[in-house]
Amino acid sequence: METGDHPTKHSHPNGTVLTSPPQDAPVDRATAAARRLVDALLRTDRSNANLDRVTEELDSIVAHLEDHAPAVADRMIDMWSGEGVTRHDPITGPENAIAPPIVLEGLEDGTVRGVVTLTLPYQGPPGCVHGGVSSMLLDHVLGVANAWGGKSGMTAQLNTRYHRPTPLFEELTITGRQTSVDGRKIHTVGEIRNAAGEVCVSVEGLFIEAGVPRPR
Repeated sequence: METGDHPTKHSHPNGTVLTSPPQDAPVDRATAAARRLVDALLRTDRSNANLDRVTEELDSIVAHLEDHAPAVADRMIDMWSGEGVTRHDPITGPENAIAPPIVLEGLEDGTVRGVVTLTLPYQGPPGCVHGGVSSMLLDHVLGVANAWGGKSGMTAQLNTRYHRPTPLFEELTITGRQTSVDGRKIHTVGEIRNAAGEVCVSVEGLFIEAGVPRPR
């Protein structure tokens, strides 16, 4: 993950919320419905006689959305302005249908923490989270931990260890924490634990301080 920005901050009883929680806004509700759609398509009976009708309706919805979509360059500017920084990403973005999404909070000890339950769209081995998804989640959380720690950079290396299968349909706790800074090199660690508190995946990350200009 890369970020040259400090995370968006909101008050929370246990810490400081660093991402944009879903709101009762039309785009948030539509995105949540899209997540339900993806999950439902994976669970539905593939011999369902109504799937042709479903396809027609979805094509109509997509055509409507595309008709109202601005140019990509203009949309990028909007995405990277204000709170949009944390509303569109594929991990925490409430406006991104492929995001679970995870709400991350920053704790006083420098740790960033989030809790999430993943379902079939994120499956790898039967009943388990895909290893690449686990790595993507941790990469993002480490990036947010760097911003929370005060120094951000681009991912240079992730050393990922898979201790045990990461279960679907079970509450997972994901944490990240910046451990040291050596010039432009930033070292960060993180892990995913299952509901029993067992470490499923751990990671050590190396990030290089670098700024990426926002679209303007």
